[in-house]
Amino acid sequence: MATTRVPAAATWGLLAAWAVHDLEELVTAPGWVERAGPRLRRRLPWVPERVWDRVATDRGHTALAIGLVGVLIAAAAADGARTGGRSRLYQLVLAGFGAHAVPHVASAVITGGYPPGLLTTPTVVAPYAWWARRTLRAAGVPAAELPAAALALIPLVIGAAHGGAAGLRRLAAQSARKYRTTGIGVNPARS
Repeated sequence: MATTRVPAAATWGLLAAWAVHDLEELVTAPGWVERAGPRLRRRLPWVPERVWDRVATDRGHTALAIGLVGVLIAAAAADGARTGGRSRLYQLVLAGFGAHAVPHVASAVITGGYPPGLLTTPTVVAPYAWWARRTLRAAGVPAAELPAAALALIPLVIGAAHGGAAGLRRLAAQSARKYRTTGIGVNPARS
């Protein structure tokens, strides 16, 4: 198969598709556990209450976690554009982006309703991932060898983003408290 130029939509499109999908999540995720709580507790009575407390997020946490994942997505898209789609990082993230549609659909089935991100999963995530992979192959870009275990990175990346967001918010709160209690940075002429 002859190698042809990979369109920018196949590489930078990863960042665009992710942004559309995660905008839906930014709008719908904060408060979702509280809104869906009664239904979730009825359908999943074996889940401990502390789990629901830990997965409940506010808009600040959600935005920060989304931003942290965005750094990875942007780096992968840029690397894909730089290498004409041949980058192993780009192909791994593209595969993960497409594969993460499965947990979205599964969570809708398990929870018996809408989970954040469900609307753009079949309309943006899955179609873009399928199209981009097909476009790469049509351009003669070989599929990078990705171990099946690489799919385990999806929950690890999501967990790291949420853990990082929580840690950064704790650090910011501690810094703010220290600033207020020590008066560091306070202009004595204005006090």
